[in-house]
Amino acid sequence: MLRTSLDDTIVAVSTPIGEGGIGIVRMSGPKALEIADRIFLSKDGRMPSAFNTYTVHYGHVINRKQKTENGERRTENGEQKHIDEVLLTVMKSPKSYTREDIVEINCHGGPAVLKEILGLVAASGARIAEPGEFTKRAFLNGRIDLVKAEAVLDIIKAKTDSSLRLAMSQLEGALSKEVNVILERLSGILSRVEAAIDFPDEEIEIMKEEDLHNALKGVKEGLERLLATADQGIVAREGILAIICGKPNVGKSSLMNLLLKRDRVIVTPIPGTTRDAVEETINLRGFPMRLVDTAGIHQTLDPLGLKGIERSRRYLQEADMALFVLDGSSPVDAEDRVIAGMVKDKKVLVIINKADLPQKVGERDVKDILESEFIVNISALRQDVEPLEDAMLKLAGFGGVFQQEGAIVSNARHKALLEHSLERLQGGIKSVEDDFSAEFIAQDLKEAIYQLGLIVGKSVSCDILDRIFSEFCVGK
Repeated sequence: MLRTSLDDTIVAVSTPIGEGGIGIVRMSGPKALEIADRIFLSKDGRMPSAFNTYTVHYGHVINRKQKTENGERRTENGEQKHIDEVLLTVMKSPKSYTREDIVEINCHGGPAVLKEILGLVAASGARIAEPGEFTKRAFLNGRIDLVKAEAVLDIIKAKTDSSLRLAMSQLEGALSKEVNVILERLSGILSRVEAAIDFPDEEIEIMKEEDLHNALKGVKEGLERLLATADQGIVAREGILAIICGKPNVGKSSLMNLLLKRDRVIVTPIPGTTRDAVEETINLRGFPMRLVDTAGIHQTLDPLGLKGIERSRRYLQEADMALFVLDGSSPVDAEDRVIAGMVKDKKVLVIINKADLPQKVGERDVKDILESEFIVNISALRQDVEPLEDAMLKLAGFGGVFQQEGAIVSNARHKALLEHSLERLQGGIKSVEDDFSAEFIAQDLKEAIYQLGLIVGKSVSCDILDRIFSEFCVGK
């Protein structure tokens, strides 16, 4: 469980573990400058606490207290051990990432030097930060809301243009602004309803029933507009699971290599070469897609083959879309029909492969076994990747989410909370229509507001914060 105290000073390595040109050790908290004074020796002899904010200084990280051979410790006036030549950056409260004093030590990126500097800072009064604790402090100190905090993690994890663009949109406040506008409107309506409850003798009119109904419907339309972006937004952020399926030797592995643009899967003319599922994430013209090459589904008594086929069936159940591969040089047979039956309830792109050979499969043959509007003829051997990618993008529905302006919902947590808020708001609208008392209307509106507050962090529990920030890397 993440600690929530803001009284201590935290430290972490903020760069990836391993050899590198530069490594960063980051401190944040009330003792950051005090600790820096103890361990940093600047070229001009000044202390970090005396440095101006947003300045960078050359010097050395030193250990003023060392164990000698006989176990004694030298004082600060004794011999000093230079650990590394560094650049030290000072960012003073409140204008920093966490709104606390921050000190960053840019040292050489070797594991040994990073470990020694981290240990020295910890021994000087800091504690090792929990995952995401720097960003958590930025949230708790009011610098960013919860949507923006989650966007920081999305930027770190972004693998494609689409996921990065969505994360940047959230960090810049597009969704937060929209949610806060809805919250303000709903809170204003609730205040009118509660006034009538609290001061019944004053004969305060809630609002005319028609006006109240119209105001709540306007809020409802705003929530529905946001939710309409969610499915494509989540796909653009998290990717879609696409399975390459078909009977043996139709070219599934060749197709996988074609889309990956490298030889990832072994390809041979021997049926059944692929015995297990192979999963990779591809960048499909800026959009993420988890692509799985599966073992050919067919009748076999081979124990290894049976295990591979069973795994293929499980992936088929989980997949968002199927790339159903047919061998265009051979007539459709019973095995093709079985697989067609397995994918009929999914989004399916039928790929008629081996267009470089005389063709025995056409669109009419496909229509006989499967209803699908998405059919493409290609030759993996001739590297026909462009028409294949065009068809995949069209089937997945990528791109539409960026054709509109404004906020986009791309997080499953946000979508669920918007749905809960909309449900309670609809309950409030029904109460108005059924001429229920103001108390019933107010209760629904309070719950709708609470659910919206959970999105931006205005009403959030420690458990939710722990769950969100535990996904972060240490040092961010």
